[in-house]
Amino acid sequence: MLQLRILSGGFHLFRLKRITILNAAFQSTRSPVYKPIKKVMVANRGEIAIRVFRACTELGIRTVAVYSEQDTGQMHRQKADEAYLIGKGLPPVQAYLHIPDIIKVAKDNEVDAIHPGYGFLSERADFAQACNDADVSFIGPSAEVVRRMGDKVEARAIATEAGVPIIPGSTAPITSLTEAQEFANSNGYPIMFKAAYGGGGRGMRVVRGYEELEENYQRAFSEALSAFGNGALFIERFLERPRHIEVQILGDKYGNVIHLYERDCSIQRRHQKVVEIAPAAQLDPQLRDRLTSDAVRLARRVGYENAGTVEFLIDKHGKHFFIEVNSRLQVEHTVTEEITDVDLVHAQIHIAEGRSLPDLGLKQENIRINGSAIQCRITTEDPVRGFQPDTGRIEVFRSGEGMGIRLDIASAFQGAVISPHYDSLLVKVIAHGKDHPTAASKLNRALAEFRIRGVKTNIPFLQNVLSNDQFLYGSVDTQFIDSNPDLVLLRPGQNRAQKLLHYLGHVMVNGPVTPIPVKAKPSPVDAIVPEIPVGEPPAGFRNILLQEGPEGFARAVRRHRGLLLTDTTFRDAHQSLLATRVRTHDLKLIAPYVAHSLPQLLSIENWGGATFDVAMRFLYECPWRRLQDLRELIPNIPFQMLLRGANAVGYTNYPDNAVHRFCKVAKENGMDIFRVFDSLNYLPNMLLGVEAAGNAGGVVEAALSYTGDVCNPTRDKYSLQYYLNLAEELVAAGTHILGIKDMAGLLKPNSAEVLISALRERFPDVPLHVHTHDTAGAGVASMLAAAHAGADVVDVAVDSMSGMTSQPSMGALVACTQGTDHDTGIQLEKVSDYSQFWEMTRQLYAPFDCTATMKSGSSDIYENEIPGGQYTNLHFQAHSMGLGNKFKAIKKAYTEANKLLGDLIKVTPSSKIVGDLAQFMVQNNLTREEVEAEAEDLSFPQSVVEFLQGYIGIPHGGFPEPFRSKVLKDLPRIKGRPGASLPPLDFERLEQDLSLRHVDELSTEDVLSAAMYPKVFDEFKDFTSQFGPVDCLNTRLFLEGPKIAEEFEVELERGKTLHIKALALGDLNMAGQREVFFEMNGQLRSVLVKDTQAMKEMHLHPKAQREIKGQVGAPMPGKVLDVKVKEGSWVEKGRPLCVLSAMKMETVVNAPVGGTVRAIHVRPDMHLEGDDLILEIE
Repeated sequence: MLQLRILSGGFHLFRLKRITILNAAFQSTRSPVYKPIKKVMVANRGEIAIRVFRACTELGIRTVAVYSEQDTGQMHRQKADEAYLIGKGLPPVQAYLHIPDIIKVAKDNEVDAIHPGYGFLSERADFAQACNDADVSFIGPSAEVVRRMGDKVEARAIATEAGVPIIPGSTAPITSLTEAQEFANSNGYPIMFKAAYGGGGRGMRVVRGYEELEENYQRAFSEALSAFGNGALFIERFLERPRHIEVQILGDKYGNVIHLYERDCSIQRRHQKVVEIAPAAQLDPQLRDRLTSDAVRLARRVGYENAGTVEFLIDKHGKHFFIEVNSRLQVEHTVTEEITDVDLVHAQIHIAEGRSLPDLGLKQENIRINGSAIQCRITTEDPVRGFQPDTGRIEVFRSGEGMGIRLDIASAFQGAVISPHYDSLLVKVIAHGKDHPTAASKLNRALAEFRIRGVKTNIPFLQNVLSNDQFLYGSVDTQFIDSNPDLVLLRPGQNRAQKLLHYLGHVMVNGPVTPIPVKAKPSPVDAIVPEIPVGEPPAGFRNILLQEGPEGFARAVRRHRGLLLTDTTFRDAHQSLLATRVRTHDLKLIAPYVAHSLPQLLSIENWGGATFDVAMRFLYECPWRRLQDLRELIPNIPFQMLLRGANAVGYTNYPDNAVHRFCKVAKENGMDIFRVFDSLNYLPNMLLGVEAAGNAGGVVEAALSYTGDVCNPTRDKYSLQYYLNLAEELVAAGTHILGIKDMAGLLKPNSAEVLISALRERFPDVPLHVHTHDTAGAGVASMLAAAHAGADVVDVAVDSMSGMTSQPSMGALVACTQGTDHDTGIQLEKVSDYSQFWEMTRQLYAPFDCTATMKSGSSDIYENEIPGGQYTNLHFQAHSMGLGNKFKAIKKAYTEANKLLGDLIKVTPSSKIVGDLAQFMVQNNLTREEVEAEAEDLSFPQSVVEFLQGYIGIPHGGFPEPFRSKVLKDLPRIKGRPGASLPPLDFERLEQDLSLRHVDELSTEDVLSAAMYPKVFDEFKDFTSQFGPVDCLNTRLFLEGPKIAEEFEVELERGKTLHIKALALGDLNMAGQREVFFEMNGQLRSVLVKDTQAMKEMHLHPKAQREIKGQVGAPMPGKVLDVKVKEGSWVEKGRPLCVLSAMKMETVVNAPVGGTVRAIHVRPDMHLEGDDLILEIE
């Protein structure tokens, strides 16, 4: 034995054994004997075990699987002829590293040979030796070769002896931080740690500076120890941007060695291969010859037998450097098989039996490259969250196949559970084509066919890689992923079907997701849509608007003979009667009929007001999508919306640019008429809305909010002259139409005649449009009076959605004007069919119908002046709280509250302010006089205080004094228009902030929704991310879910329909979940749903709330290895808090903010799920 003593850094000695052994020496000591193999055990798991089993079955060899306690449900144990448990009581990885158990199973079951697969024990010389000692063949190199090639230092020495260039590195495995520091001091940075006794990226860390050394050493040592049972590390200089090329070799027991060309494994993340290519693209033929020659020479130097890989790095100058030998089958062996047509596992087994390469027909001159092959590793990692491993149950699995596609697969099937204990590899997809771009195209197509639900995968990322021009037409290096950040700009998968099943299951287990006011069931009968003519709908007023613009449109309205109608059924009618709960699904059903049968309508009110936020808040649908869909179905009738002046569609003040942009985008999405109003008739607020709507190109309908009684001389605050003066200002501002908005239904017939006549006389060329509510039952009479006085347009609702707190009846107005100068031109029969649809549809919304508690209108609104929609809501609230008998007192308190506040115009949001004060008075049993006297000492509702501060504007006649001063005391007061002082909204920054919170692609409309309702929008996006597009469900399914055994269809989009059957509801499991079973498109599907009621009674680990920055959640499921802080300690932002281990990779969780650690919710060895709360920073 030759021993060399070399001084390393002045301190260390190392021993190098027998570096000059000749190949002939090996041959002289061996007498190979052919020994057929009849039974093979695979000491591994997953897809590689199945790959070997298949090869054995093809060769007529019986197979044996081993499995850990955690792998009882894995497919590899089912694919073998026999399967045995190993490592009982051991941690998951350690079970597959427990050599005594594996050898015992082999001996007890007459196993002839053991195939180690890759990873685990595949490069452990002691395992190969244990097999030999037990007289069991090891399908791989000899134990001595495994030892020498597995020792990175000795392998490098052998390479040097063989004349193969190497990278400067440590001369012996290091086992201490001090040794690492000494190497770095001598050789400089960057350096790389590598596990001395294993590969696959485990224990591999790049260190670019001194401050990173200790942490990376500890992580590398720990990973190597966990993965290979030995934490020793090899350290070497790190080459920047090299190509990673490996050469596949095969050797036999007779000294024959051949190569099967190279593979390019440069596309890596965290030093783990992601995509592999054979042969390497854009590789110089002379370099290929040098690589393959060096690989064969090195293998012959050590007497290599069986399959192995010689790995090289190639720098930017085309120089190659040996890095290591993997003395095993590689994960990516598949691409070599595809281009050479050599079954490597067959060859491995035959070589282990004692057959020679020539016997197998494997001669170097016979090995040819045929086309190109690419392998992608589909892993359960989430690219959006930094490739964090994901765990859980696979709910759906559908693979991509076809010509030129090979799948090496393991436990990827519906119902399979992905645990955090092992590698995240799910499927290997291999494509073979005539050239590299062809193979990439096939592979991309196959990936697009995959449907994997329940766990996140890296498929979208892989598709980006395969579409990258550099990948397709150039050469790639190990920094390819880092240099192309757009690879992780992913278009998220829709996953609509499975999300809908989750939603349906959630409703079946937990009940409706939207609050239900009364216990009433939706009708089981769907509404019948009247017959719709074929072809395009007839021209309507929108055709005039598009041709002549807003001014021409207004002139056409004035020229029109007869009374024009605006239909509020699509908005205000259901806001008043059904709590604004009517869904887009039902509106879309009837929309084509309206377009064809009611083209005489001036407009359809279908947007704005409360419908905007309710759509997101309670119906979980996009209000913009509603507008877009209805516009497509009704192209001929103008759409009309409510715009709350400076408040847009919200309840607060917005920056001016937000209001302007909102109107512009609304117009672009199909809105035509903007009814602009202010709850106080505060002119500055209204003028902003008029300007914004006008600049957007819309028809401006500035509306006078009506209250009081112009015919009552004792109600002189809101006199006829007041309205005429206000109208003068609005006409001067450029309104196209003048509106009268009677929210409470106070406009009596004689008052309507007086007001409209005066307006008509003052403004003969301006169209007049009247809106009222029928709460007292006089709505039809008032609208007829308005028409006789000169009104051009009145608002109505279809008969079955009219009356009470809604608008007057459309059918009544149509019938009453037939044959007169005010004839609407609408056929009563069409109205009747329209009404029948809504009569049936209304029954679907029985849980929200105001008639559950309110059986008629009430004339006392002339006293209390409560707006229609608010009247409904207050009535609901009183009865739901058991205060139905006190509703009269509430109405009286509303009247008194209105007087306290100075007699306001009551329209949202001013009506809410009056209502809040009224409920405050009832709850505290206070009279108006007592409130006035005790105002300085009472704690008023926030809305009342903000109104008195001036947050919604200045009321006509000013604020009530001394009541205002008593309430506000020293609180600040706003002067002038509340929004005038707000800085412009930074939409670009808002979009950036939203993109950090929501993975879905954001539209301009989304950003505006967030600008109007930030919290509601976030909740809406979170909901749709979890449950998908619930707007495609019919209303009964949306509200209460399907019954067991019920079959139904859901149309996701045109041409894509799901056929679903609800099968069963499972029992509660230990995690507080129930399994809900469905059949979808003929396939069994199931989802796990948390039973919210049951979970309240169970103790479960708390989850981190994303919106609370100091709450730190687990970025992935895994085990806690180390907690690095203590409660009460101060941490800087970015400081390590704890270390998690999942899928054999370790992740350091850093502090997202600086502060004091208030509470720690984990301890070492605790297993966490994703987003489990780790600690809280204050």
